[in-house]
Amino acid sequence: MTNTIEKKITIKASRSRVWQALTDHKEFGTWFGARIDGPFKTGETSTGDLTICEGVKWQSTIKAMEEPAYFAYTWHPFAIDPGQDYSKEPETLVEFWLEEKGGMTQVTVRETGFDNLPAHRMAAALQANTQGWGFQLENIRKHVEN
Repeated sequence: MTNTIEKKITIKASRSRVWQALTDHKEFGTWFGARIDGPFKTGETSTGDLTICEGVKWQSTIKAMEEPAYFAYTWHPFAIDPGQDYSKEPETLVEFWLEEKGGMTQVTVRETGFDNLPAHRMAAALQANTQGWGFQLENIRKHVEN
């Protein structure tokens, strides 16, 4: 089993436009499927609700916002059971890199830290997020290109 998910997509838009869609909490929520309570700020916890999973909360800690190329946060991956308390579990690190090439932007997302999760959650979280990041990269591409 691996500890890392890494996926890439090329978006027909400038890096600054993709950066805005990625780091503006309202735009992020639109393509990701969340209602986020307030702006992302480095070192602060971001809260809200996942609109794609009824009753599930959004919570992440913003680790870095290095405009226009790097955005990172930690969160509890695949934490979709509203009746379970995930707060004592380790979090994974989600990192985005943006690289502009010829008027288009390559987005790389990498999530690491699955091997620190409780054994009973590790495989399901890795599988769900492997599929999920493919889906989410398509969502941001459609959001930005339309």
